[in-house]
Amino acid sequence: MGLALTCGLLLSGLSRPAMALQGNTGVHDPSTIIKQGTTYWTFATGDGIYSLYSTDLVKWTPGPRAVFPNGVFPAWITSKVPGFRGTFWAPECFFMNGKYYLYYSCSTFGSGTSAIGLATNPTLDPNSPDYHWTDQGEVISTNSTNASQPNAIDPAIFRDTNNRLWMSYGSYFGGLRVTELDPATGKLLNATQYPVGNDGAEASYIKAHGGYYYLFLNRGTCCQGITSTYHILVARSLSPTGPFLDQQGVDLNNGGGTLVLSGAGRYRGPGHTGILEDGGVSYFSHHYYDSYDNGVPKLGLAQLTWSAAGWPVVSRDWVKTTSTGSTTNRYIIATGLVASSLVWQSKDCTGAAGRGITQDTPVGSSCQQWDFLSLGNGDYKITSALGGLTASIVGCADANFSLLQLSAFSDEDCQKFHIDRASDGSLVFASLNSNRVVEVPSASGTPGTQLGIFDYNTCTCQHWFVTATGTGTATTAAQALAGVSIYPVPAIRGGFTIDLAGRQRSSAVSVEVINPQGQLVYRRQFDRPEAHLPIETALTPGLYLVRVRQGAGQLVQRITVL
Repeated sequence: MGLALTCGLLLSGLSRPAMALQGNTGVHDPSTIIKQGTTYWTFATGDGIYSLYSTDLVKWTPGPRAVFPNGVFPAWITSKVPGFRGTFWAPECFFMNGKYYLYYSCSTFGSGTSAIGLATNPTLDPNSPDYHWTDQGEVISTNSTNASQPNAIDPAIFRDTNNRLWMSYGSYFGGLRVTELDPATGKLLNATQYPVGNDGAEASYIKAHGGYYYLFLNRGTCCQGITSTYHILVARSLSPTGPFLDQQGVDLNNGGGTLVLSGAGRYRGPGHTGILEDGGVSYFSHHYYDSYDNGVPKLGLAQLTWSAAGWPVVSRDWVKTTSTGSTTNRYIIATGLVASSLVWQSKDCTGAAGRGITQDTPVGSSCQQWDFLSLGNGDYKITSALGGLTASIVGCADANFSLLQLSAFSDEDCQKFHIDRASDGSLVFASLNSNRVVEVPSASGTPGTQLGIFDYNTCTCQHWFVTATGTGTATTAAQALAGVSIYPVPAIRGGFTIDLAGRQRSSAVSVEVINPQGQLVYRRQFDRPEAHLPIETALTPGLYLVRVRQGAGQLVQRITVL
């Protein structure tokens, strides 16, 4: 990144109300999100290297301390980058050799005198007695104002399909380079440098997919708040060292690049790609400047999919929609409460204005069906299939405990919801007029309870699963299964039991277990399920996600194994 961002501007985002993603999301140049156990981490530009963490990819909290103490940094940096004062740029975190490798940039704005350093830590958990960052010194440095020479900032690390380790780096000073790293040390393997992009290219990130290597990069002006013109482009190659060609066959070294993400609505100047693959979903992380909040830089998470031609598609829309009223965007919305199988309903199954929106036992009525209309950038209008009125906040209130009802659509923010996807596949609906989220008040399991809004606190009563009623599909998990439970809780190492005594068992049941790293560790289909299904698998102690599917429905539940 070409940084023109002061620490004061970065930190000012922490005192302002966040939008969409919850918590303190003020961040610039986020590293690729990395997961340890059940916690997700990202590192960012700031004094001493700033961090954020989350347990659900929705609520983000500042790390308890920076990597380096304020004003204290490794002595080698001073000789390489005179004038450096402790504000590190664009870190990147990578796990190998049983520890975390954190690459960081040291520079001053507008200068090609820069360095990339490396620190390691056996754990990211600051409460662990093993937590300690050890600086490993310089990886590479540059000292030139020659536009043809590279600039040692913005590192990104990747492995190729032969398990060789590489680093891409660089900025508008001399463009982008790829160089091979020693997998034992994380430092340069040799002096060979491959130029892979120019014409103001920076913030590179390389991802292997489908036999190609995809190089994401930024062009445009960063760090100018809402006037930033940063945008993300991509090209691909059969080799990790290029040449990288865009969809028209133009080389990145000749100004090529296919647009992936640009500024739209409140999301201005998106930049600094990272890709997290977790639970079968690809999250596309980046920063943007929030035009709703004076251009404060914030963390953004979008969905990454791939076109039939093999090119990346990035969208902030987590629910698929088409035209208003089409069956392909009509859904049932089920609560995330483990013990409940209740769904959204217009009160008393009437579609009149002013009727509350409640949770009730699913009966398949149109008063329990909802049309989602995308308004762009992850914002939605949600309309009852019975009567066509819109889910709204009573009186357009923005306070905690405000309730939901049906009303005629008048284009108010209290009638629009931003939807984010949590790590368990559930959705969080945030009202645009307050950023408070839709919940079942007091986590009640009582049918007829009217839904309201409240500050996000990770309660399952604030999470929702949607499933299509027509031919379309949702991007999230299906409607919760009724009459299913898991025991014992906590589970033991030998396994656990799925209790189906409360369900019809005429159709097959599949069971999957996913470990904290998002890996599938157990899968079995029971074609003739019994009332009690023993799941015998030697799970090590920890937290797991269990997914039980039958027909169009599913139960998703976290379990602890002792």
